[in-house]
Amino acid sequence: MDIDLTYSGLAALGAGLAVIGAGLGIGKIGGSAMESIARQPEASEKIQNAMIIAAALIEGAALFGIVTALLAVFK
Repeated sequence: MDIDLTYSGLAALGAGLAVIGAGLGIGKIGGSAMESIARQPEASEKIQNAMIIAAALIEGAALFGIVTALLAVFK
C-alpha cells in the first residue's frame, strides 16, 4: 500500500469529521437558542448575539481542520 494514499485517505476522513462536528455543534446551538428564546422572548437579542458568536467560532475551528487536512493531502 502506498503511504501517500494512506495519508490522503486519513486527511479526507479528518476533513469529513471536522464538517460533521461543526454541523452538530451549530445544530445544538441553534436548537438551544430557539428553546431559550421561546422561554424568554425579551432576551432574544442577547441570545441571538451569543449564538452568532458561538457559531462563528465553531465554523472557524472547522475551517481550520479542513485546511489542515487539505494541506496534508497536497503537501
